[in-house]
Amino acid sequence: MKNRIKHIFFDLDHTLWDFDKNSELAFERILNNYFPNIKIHDFIEIYAPINQSCWKLYQKDKITHQELRYKRLKDTFDILEEEITDKQIDVISDEYIEFLPHFNHLFDNAIEVLNFLYEKYQLHIITNGFAQVQYKKLNNSNISHYFKTITNSELAGAKKPNPIIFEHALNVANAQKNESIMIGDCLDADVNGALDFGIEAIFFNPNQIEVAQSINQIINLAELKKLF
Repeated sequence: MKNRIKHIFFDLDHTLWDFDKNSELAFERILNNYFPNIKIHDFIEIYAPINQSCWKLYQKDKITHQELRYKRLKDTFDILEEEITDKQIDVISDEYIEFLPHFNHLFDNAIEVLNFLYEKYQLHIITNGFAQVQYKKLNNSNISHYFKTITNSELAGAKKPNPIIFEHALNVANAQKNESIMIGDCLDADVNGALDFGIEAIFFNPNQIEVAQSINQIINLAELKKLF
């Protein structure tokens, strides 16, 4: 694989950029301002799986961007039995998107690995995240310079695992399938999406979820230095 691969495509959230940690910090700031009675641990415990479910629906075009922003908060506050108006949801949604990119925690060894790979390969990003927010995350965490191209779902007109976004990413990168590989944390969007499209994939699996033996996986980003 070392001799053949020229282009490495990374997912951003949950793969390089520690979404869970940064999201918690953003919500902690918001809750302190508007709902100081809600403990951040209690909020995240309910919000995280709801947000994940909403993103799965969004990736499959079953809900819109605006419905995603509304539903994940409304469902969370309903379970918490906290009254919240639609106007408050809009305000919190806007502030969350504003605050989130200002926190810049990356996964362990991310910078070390990017430095290592940058010398040997062309690195790229493929993300379903919203373009404006993703660019801020990359810039604020000081990793944007590692990537030759950045493909987001808004630009491509499709979300992972749709093959359209992978096709778009390869075209922009001037890359061929047999010289490319995708690394990401989502089995459906990143791994299966890439494999179905015809490029190799590595599952970033820090939570050590049980997967089929046929899936190439890593638990820590540092393992990429041995593979490449």
